[in-house]
Amino acid sequence: MSITPEQPADLSRRNLLRRAAAVGLLATPAVGLLGACATSGSDEKNEPAETGTKSATNPLGVKEDAGLEVVIFNGGYGEKYATDVHEPLYKKAFPKAEVKHQATQAVSTVLQPRFASGNPPEFVNNSGEKLMDYGALVADGQLYDLTELWDAPSVDDPSKKVRDTVVPGTVETGSFNGKPYVLYYVSTVFGIWYSGKLFKENGWAPAKDWSEFTALLDKIKAKGITPYGYAGANAAYYQWNVILTHAAKIGGPDVLKNIDNLEDGAWQQDAVKQAAAAWAEIGAKYVDKSFEGLKHTDVQLRQNQYKLAFYPSGDWLESEQKKDTPAGFEYQLMPVPSLSANDKLPATALRATAAEGYFVSAKSKNPRGGLEYMRQMLSTAGAKGFTEVAKAPTVVTAGSEGYAFPPGVASSQAALRAAGKDVFNMFFDGWYKELDTEARTATNELMFGRINADAFVERVQKRADALKKDSSVTKFKR
Repeated sequence: MSITPEQPADLSRRNLLRRAAAVGLLATPAVGLLGACATSGSDEKNEPAETGTKSATNPLGVKEDAGLEVVIFNGGYGEKYATDVHEPLYKKAFPKAEVKHQATQAVSTVLQPRFASGNPPEFVNNSGEKLMDYGALVADGQLYDLTELWDAPSVDDPSKKVRDTVVPGTVETGSFNGKPYVLYYVSTVFGIWYSGKLFKENGWAPAKDWSEFTALLDKIKAKGITPYGYAGANAAYYQWNVILTHAAKIGGPDVLKNIDNLEDGAWQQDAVKQAAAAWAEIGAKYVDKSFEGLKHTDVQLRQNQYKLAFYPSGDWLESEQKKDTPAGFEYQLMPVPSLSANDKLPATALRATAAEGYFVSAKSKNPRGGLEYMRQMLSTAGAKGFTEVAKAPTVVTAGSEGYAFPPGVASSQAALRAAGKDVFNMFFDGWYKELDTEARTATNELMFGRINADAFVERVQKRADALKKDSSVTKFKR
């Protein structure tokens, strides 16, 4: 299935981000990741070290021969979109500038010492398992305010501001306390993934409700294929995401809102308990226990080898696995099945958001160059180039018009359209890393049979309660 002008994926993404704007990414932690105390530095006007003359072709006043250092997370989307698309666009605009490129899979390991020493790169794709804490960076005054970028004329049409070329909600999704510091560039849909080829060959259909799901898992198990799995070593996030997505479908989106807001007993809501109990049963009957010690790429490879049927993830999965995916595999997304007819949201409901964050370092030598690099990313050429290389849609409205996505992303965009207004998101994992870590640990305990659903919700609730009482931690509301 492909996205065509008659099937505009960005219409559903526009609605999605409008809803994201309504809840917002709000505040910042009080203590910085860099080991320094947070100060009022994030509220001070950033003065770039190197500036040029503003003009119609250089609206942000970039010094034409100033160097620019770009650091890209080499994960699901790779680095070629930067080396082959965005960096050449910047070089075309500023041919005298030297662009230095670095790719890494451990952003915080590589960059934290540089931020601490006052020598950060201009532009950072902050993502992956070892990403830097956004809130802490803002609190430490390390991120450049992107307001001037969003108010700048767009590359394609100077009569339009950059903010008017992206789907509504994009600016707000990357804002902290009302100020934009992060560009979230990629439309992301979460669900449970399977091989279209494997299912067609066996006459299997994706499940819509729980009885269909467990019956299908039994059929898969009888064929000698592991029915369901995720990587316990580093990707328990994938599974708590499934459990809480299920909870939101059972009890409605306020289940997640209560968790985000640290409401009393939020993790012990009936919907969370029901979801946890249902998935504990899946873990007991259908998950290979050895997966707890494996990394995500190891388990994902099992799926590409047709040894594993279902795997939970976001729709970066198809791009991340492209080197190991056999011809005709045909990634497909299945929303988390309904538990019962009493669920408050339909089977089509799912979690989706704008994701994959980028920022400009406030204390770098050429932050205005970083802003201009983002402006080039947000051009039609920058967005279409990303989509062609990474096979994923961006937040730029013109960026994927008429583009035929590969099977996996096409299916996730179709699922997003089918969800309509029943799209939701959660934020606690980005707001409170300590709580996210506890949820991951408890999820492994639950899925690999060491605790039951009651113990799961009690354990995470205990950590949430301690966090709520800790006056040193800034609290957030949505």
